[in-house]
Amino acid sequence: MNRKQITKIFKDTAYVRMGGSTEERKAAEYLAGLVSDMGLTAEIVPFEVPLATIQEAVLTVDGETVICKGYLNAGNHEVEAPFYYLRGTDSFSLSQCKGKIVMVDGYLGYWMYQDLLENGAVGFITYDGNANYRDRDIDQRELRSYVHKGNKIPGVNINAKDAIELIRKGASSAKIVLKQEEYTGSSHNVILDLPGEVDEYIAFTAHYDSTSLSQGAYDNMSGSVGILGIAEHFAKKPHRYGMRFIWCGSEERGLLGAKAYCENEEALKNCVLNINLDMIGCIMGRFIYCVTGEEKLCHYISYFGNEVGFPIDGRQDVYSSDSTPFADKGVPAVSFARIAPQNTATIHNSYDTYAVMKSEQMIEDIQFLIAFTNRMVNAVRCPVAKTMPDNMKEKLDEYLCRKRPGKK
Repeated sequence: MNRKQITKIFKDTAYVRMGGSTEERKAAEYLAGLVSDMGLTAEIVPFEVPLATIQEAVLTVDGETVICKGYLNAGNHEVEAPFYYLRGTDSFSLSQCKGKIVMVDGYLGYWMYQDLLENGAVGFITYDGNANYRDRDIDQRELRSYVHKGNKIPGVNINAKDAIELIRKGASSAKIVLKQEEYTGSSHNVILDLPGEVDEYIAFTAHYDSTSLSQGAYDNMSGSVGILGIAEHFAKKPHRYGMRFIWCGSEERGLLGAKAYCENEEALKNCVLNINLDMIGCIMGRFIYCVTGEEKLCHYISYFGNEVGFPIDGRQDVYSSDSTPFADKGVPAVSFARIAPQNTATIHNSYDTYAVMKSEQMIEDIQFLIAFTNRMVNAVRCPVAKTMPDNMKEKLDEYLCRKRPGKK
């Protein structure tokens, strides 16, 4: 894979491709076409995802309309109540949510939503963007099924500048009108197999979908190009272990593509390792690994980086990407990324474009990944133990919301 090819792929995919959309399907077909150009065949595998079309989303605060986007899959509602800004998550602050439309800082995660329900909130407001940026972009967010579990209250998302203004003015009452059509649609994984000498295989994953505002060059067409480059290198080279490449759909909607693949335990039976790429090749930043598996693999990767002269650091942890469903099924996983400082490259917004990428850095990152992959796929025996340490099981329970962080 050369600079010209990489640049063309980024330009060809410079559009929003949310999970389950026609644009995501277009990108899946494009990736399958790139595989075909290599003389190989990739399968486009559908899986079901919840979808919604917003028909009306209105937020009124103290009689004035605030520009907003309604939460997808949050149901149909019309609710008017006192406005309350939840500044903290202590028990007293939460107790003040009862009967109110509550504005929260940051992302509405599983435990925050459960706290709102438990304390009687009747609606919620989130905000994103940056008060120091000129734009007034608002992300299209979703109330995920594992979060609401059938218990839905209405929610809207607004821009940070408007959130600040509401508090500056001392907002006291709010009204949310949310109407939408909810239905089941399809997202897609793109899967390529390169058989090896043995039945066991290593799975390579990268998601190709984006968020609602983003062209997703950095997050994560870069990783998709990365595993394409690995596939291209090994397509005509012998390798002991099989190699399965999975371009995952709907990662940004809760790792749905990887979860769909990992539901098939028969497919995982011979999977000895998952190598996941999520955000590589940007102009700035350091290259990292995150191992969800035995700590010995951390040391191996660090030593290997020194051996080949490639700066890398990392940790044993759970990485918020497609590696997690594999690890949760007992398959050791490692994610690789080049993490840029936030003031040089950001994700999940309209600033994630090819402008933050560098094809030469992509090539350098891919070459390291090919070298590491070569050690794994041509090992007499995969050196990574197919066990999940207890500390990683606990981390997985927390990440997947089976256990509240900090609770025994």
